[in-house]
Amino acid sequence: MKTREGAKKGLYIGAGAGLVLFAIIGFLPGSFVGGVIGLKIAGTILGSPVEASLLPRFIVGASMLLGILVSGLILIIGTSLLGWAAGYVLDAAGYKKTEGSEVAPHS
Repeated sequence: MKTREGAKKGLYIGAGAGLVLFAIIGFLPGSFVGGVIGLKIAGTILGSPVEASLLPRFIVGASMLLGILVSGLILIIGTSLLGWAAGYVLDAAGYKKTEGSEVAPHS
């Protein structure tokens, strides 16, 4: 099976871009959305005015962590797939490695 260097480089570039996007726009909204969902879950299970006891705090904290993880997965995997696809398309567009280190288009 032939190795696609452009697809691999695109994957790495996409993963790097996804990490930057997650750090800039994904971390805080992920924790906010997860916290709101956790408050809704704790309110449903334990009653609407949620007390400041251990179980509701654990539920909210776990859902905030889950929100951050989901946000990271979506951003990092999504941009990695986009980068891989772009690299694969560029590889398939007609450039291949010859015997030397030069890159030449298909005839």
